[in-house]
Amino acid sequence: MSVLAKLKIAAVAGVASLAIASAAQADGHGGKIKIGSVLSVTGPASFLGDPEEKTLKLYVDKINAAGGIDGKKIELIVYDAGVDANKARTFATRLVEEDEVVAVVGGSTTGTTMAMIPVFEEAEVPFISLGGAVVIIDPVKKFTFKTPHTDKMACQKIFEDMKAKGLTKIAMISGTGGFGKSMRGQCLGVKDAYGIEVVADVTYGPKDSDMTPQLTNIKGTDGVQAVLNAGFGQGPAIVTRNFNQIGLSVPLYQSHGVASKKFIELAGDAANGVRLPASALLVADKLDDSDAQKKVVTTYKAEYEKATGQAVSTFGGHAYDGLYMLVDAIKKAGKAEPEAIRDALEQTKGFMGTAGEVNMSAKDHLGLDLTAFRMLEIKDGDWMLSK
Repeated sequence: MSVLAKLKIAAVAGVASLAIASAAQADGHGGKIKIGSVLSVTGPASFLGDPEEKTLKLYVDKINAAGGIDGKKIELIVYDAGVDANKARTFATRLVEEDEVVAVVGGSTTGTTMAMIPVFEEAEVPFISLGGAVVIIDPVKKFTFKTPHTDKMACQKIFEDMKAKGLTKIAMISGTGGFGKSMRGQCLGVKDAYGIEVVADVTYGPKDSDMTPQLTNIKGTDGVQAVLNAGFGQGPAIVTRNFNQIGLSVPLYQSHGVASKKFIELAGDAANGVRLPASALLVADKLDDSDAQKKVVTTYKAEYEKATGQAVSTFGGHAYDGLYMLVDAIKKAGKAEPEAIRDALEQTKGFMGTAGEVNMSAKDHLGLDLTAFRMLEIKDGDWMLSK
């Protein structure tokens, strides 16, 4: 055989090998489908990331035990970035370049999510964020989706409730972190549509341990009928305790960023009376049997609490929704290929998750409306549907 013929055979073999490798990667690396996640499992946002990680692992194991996705097992790769945006971006790059995942469910906070978006958009890998701020999906980005209700929606739901109760003059106290800053801006942007006037507007930093000065300022402002705290983490619990300590007697509203038992534990008895918008998951056992969400939220609550011994939170629910939307998209696409998954995610219709019914489109990568939010009030250390 001539040297030229040998070279031609080698070239053909090389092309064939590349094609086989590419096909294996596009179809979930042969026998497995690699899904990535970057979460805040430890650190100040662990109340978000810990239940998210536990949820993903619990349900990936359950899916794999049942045969996986069309016979292919899921390989879940999780990295813990805490709240460090730089670490999150580094892990996002690793998921793309080294782990070669076909999709990602993660990003516990707005800050870590925003740091990772450019990586996944450039690599064209579908990213389902678990962060709260509307900026994650507005404006729409081709490969970025999210499962939690947005901060803008929280403002609208709270203002609806205030308007119904005749509360028009309010004070705002907001965290200066990514979520608090974003929600403050969203609330200020939509307040006029609800006839709300902000007569006091103060902030606190992520490391502040006493918000008494800011709340004293609010207490001394004439005409305040209610207070809205835009924030998440330990800050809102401190605000709630200080609010009670200085004797503020007007209604206190928190965001969905406090929708876990951890907030009630940190705030103690001062949490009683706090109002907030949240998903039906927190009041799963209090829903009417006719409620379309009841089966989903009661099943997830029972399975999560049995497996972990911990109270359910909406944050783990966001991970549940993201994972099962992704699984449905892969099944619908018929292959674990990023572009096909992205297209299928965008076509999600009638998906009933813990956050509500999801109906996505090319112009909406969240797919929830205000009916997905329930107004809750904390009474005797527990969540109650608001009346």
